[in-house]
Amino acid sequence: MASDPLTELLAHRHAFLVDLDGVVYEGHRAIPGAKEFFAFLRAHRMPFHLITNNSTRTASDVAAHLQHLDMPVTEHDVLTSPEATAIHVEHICKKNACIYAIGEDGLVRTLIAHGFTLTTNPDRADAVVCGLDRRLTYDRLRRACAALRRGVPLIATNPDRALPTETGFLPGNGATLAYLQVATGVTPVIIGKPSPTMLQIAMSRMGTSPAETVMIGDGLETDILAGARASVGTILVLSGVAQANDVARATAAPDAVVESIATVWQRLATRVWARSHGSAQTPLL
Repeated sequence: MASDPLTELLAHRHAFLVDLDGVVYEGHRAIPGAKEFFAFLRAHRMPFHLITNNSTRTASDVAAHLQHLDMPVTEHDVLTSPEATAIHVEHICKKNACIYAIGEDGLVRTLIAHGFTLTTNPDRADAVVCGLDRRLTYDRLRRACAALRRGVPLIATNPDRALPTETGFLPGNGATLAYLQVATGVTPVIIGKPSPTMLQIAMSRMGTSPAETVMIGDGLETDILAGARASVGTILVLSGVAQANDVARATAAPDAVVESIATVWQRLATRVWARSHGSAQTPLL
């Protein structure tokens, strides 16, 4: 009998990249099965990284939120878009470069932690780094444009055009990037999903190859597209933004579609049980 797509995918892969909102939690509520999924990975020494486009929080902030939800994770398991952006800037700029930053506390603290000097003087900037900033002013946009017209690169933590909130969608970082690009003609280098950059950095940290790795996410045009561009396996969960009928219109189709992360955990447990007991019988979970 032929295997279903999820079983086939998990048969050859043991490392996991996992989106957060809509996959692991919804706001302050853990999605059922997420805690058990990470506990299972820990128990069986399967590497994982949590991947988030959110540029307003540091890895320690994210880990603290997850620990509050009783998730067995640490900040070393988290890769935020500011952290990935700082790593990218380290590769393209001189040591101790001056950065003109648009962004909130998570981006600012991460850049400083990586040894960058933040400047408000566009004539001193070696790069403009742009993340979501809900206190952005015209003067700060003007200064960023002045720096970009000098020829420095524009590096974006993420391209999300809209920010979902309890009161509806608000302008996201992509809206700020559009302003800067129209005003200067400079095309941003995107670090967050759907760019494969964050996934590649996470795999480097885990020491795994694309052939060993799976991306689990709820966004077809972010998580799944990034996974396809990074050549990893992809699992779409229907506990977040995407619905099953959206798959046919997606830029990149997922390798497997499941209801939630609980399904992935249960299938992994079944696989490990079968290997250790020589039986395909489903274990009691």
